[in-house]
Amino acid sequence: MGSTYNLVGLPERDRCLIMGVVNVTPDSFSDGGVWFEPRQAIERGLRLAEDGADIVDVGGESTRPGAQRVSRDEELRRIEPVVAELARSGVAVSVDTMRAEVAERAVAAGASLVNDVSGGLADPAMARLVADTGVGYVLMHWRGHSHEMQERAVYSDVVGEVRDELRQRMDAMVGEGVDPRQIVLDPGLGFAKRPEHGHNWALLAEIDQFYELGRPLLIAGSRKRFLGRLLAGADGEDRPAVERDDATVALTTLVADRGAWCVRVHEVRPNADAVRVAAAWRSGGDDLTEGRADVAERSGQ
Repeated sequence: MGSTYNLVGLPERDRCLIMGVVNVTPDSFSDGGVWFEPRQAIERGLRLAEDGADIVDVGGESTRPGAQRVSRDEELRRIEPVVAELARSGVAVSVDTMRAEVAERAVAAGASLVNDVSGGLADPAMARLVADTGVGYVLMHWRGHSHEMQERAVYSDVVGEVRDELRQRMDAMVGEGVDPRQIVLDPGLGFAKRPEHGHNWALLAEIDQFYELGRPLLIAGSRKRFLGRLLAGADGEDRPAVERDDATVALTTLVADRGAWCVRVHEVRPNADAVRVAAAWRSGGDDLTEGRADVAERSGQ
């Protein structure tokens, strides 16, 4: 079972944290283009914080299956003003990037966490940047860029292989100077995981195996295709991404109860409610005052 971890620069809570998503992209799988302009993205981030996001994750490059990479300069153009303004407003900001230079600029602008879906594999300079800055770092399980990852979703034991590959990547990052206390692990739901083969559900069912690695877990299943496949209609068509929020809330409740450190979600308010329910469930109501403190903090009381 997971436990409470405190990372420098991030909120301390006796419950699962909520990470709200701001995609400053034209092509993300569920909301591409909606928050593409900096002002829109900043307003969205502030609203997510008001709704209960403990962390706001800002990304300038889509990682949906089949997506092509953007240039470094374009990624920086998209995210830098958003990160800087949110941080100035007192929001705890994460930057969703695979590039060390983008991460460095985002940290300089105020980001407290680097969310790297490649687990340090896409950019060899990432480990040194994380070590030098001391920033929190989400290390995700990864088997290749978006245009090729699903071809590599071949497993004989998906849980054991993902767990072992995460351990290997963590050991490699630590070997390059990263303090293990900086690291958060992410099993990479939807990344080189095929919905039709049940990979994502197997990982979730055996989530306790990942706690054996001794680090907090981020679970990022919001609106992903494996939920759409589960909820497919009578015609066999997956439920559209924007209609998967109720299933996302159910998933949040379950993984929060199982000890996840944080969930990454598109719609914050219902998921913030879900983690408060899970926290009350686990404690028998002993921490209800913490939930009220959350509300007071968001309302400025």
